[in-house]
Amino acid sequence: MFSAHLINDPFGDPGVYVEFKYRRSALLFDLGDIHRLNPRKLLKINHIFISHTHIDHFIGFDHLLRVCLGRDLHISLFGPPGFHQQVESKISAYTWNLVENFTNDCALHVTELHPDRKLVRHYHCGTAFRPEIDDKIEGFNGTLVEGNFFSVKGTFLDHKIPCLAYRFEEKSRVNIKKNVLQELGLPVGAWLVGLKDSVLKGDPDDTPIRVWWKNQAPGVGERIIPLGELKETVVKITPGQIITYVTDVIYNEENVGKIIELADASDLLFIESTFLHEDAGKAAHKYHLTAFQAGDLARRAGAKRMVLFHFSPKYKGRGDLLVDEATRVFNG
Repeated sequence: MFSAHLINDPFGDPGVYVEFKYRRSALLFDLGDIHRLNPRKLLKINHIFISHTHIDHFIGFDHLLRVCLGRDLHISLFGPPGFHQQVESKISAYTWNLVENFTNDCALHVTELHPDRKLVRHYHCGTAFRPEIDDKIEGFNGTLVEGNFFSVKGTFLDHKIPCLAYRFEEKSRVNIKKNVLQELGLPVGAWLVGLKDSVLKGDPDDTPIRVWWKNQAPGVGERIIPLGELKETVVKITPGQIITYVTDVIYNEENVGKIIELADASDLLFIESTFLHEDAGKAAHKYHLTAFQAGDLARRAGAKRMVLFHFSPKYKGRGDLLVDEATRVFNG
């Protein structure tokens, strides 16, 4: 289970925050101005997916690093060609002579993406963020993260520079039948997170699940129940949700095909809507989408819902025009 929302309003810096419910985990698409996210939310982030490094998509790096310093955090970042140099330029702008006093190790694991390969470097606070180059070069087939709970894929689009769009896919959604829990005399509580994890990881049916609860008197009650029994009675598995993030792209035949494929059947499509279609010439010149084009792409991809963002400041106070134009096309 997760929630996803824009970090800023549609006229602000692009970025989407995806937070996993009941877990201390979150991810970001793009890293613009992130001051609206409080430190508690920032400290949950363990994956960041950068479309490209124009200032409005990457200026939040410094703020995030400052919040994370001195904490035992490991964050994986993904970005386009040249990403390592850009991360290192930001890091090298600061002096790190006192970091040996930190007891915790803040680390960045940075993957630079190319159409045919992935290059990885690691940066640890304890070594003043000196780059550690991973000699292993992997091919890039579109998949960036493949875990027990979700996967993330990326594809290159044309923004006059390489720009990445991303697809987040929840593996499955594990729902709990609370009425059945009550009938069986089992409590709701933190133990359900462990149950869901076991289901998603595909643990054997004989895996013991500890059902525990706090008693009114001091102490903890517990029962041990096989995973298979709980799966048959209290668990309902449904298809996972899909989020797609598309920004900073010109509307042309190649990009259209890639976006429709990436966003296919998305439950939620975050897509830029920078100009009104009457300004399509300006949009093409600046390599951005119009609201009409955004709505058309969302409809053709079969998205269930779209969220528009990255509005040009020329429409300040008139954002409803962009929404109306895209919505009319999206609804056919």
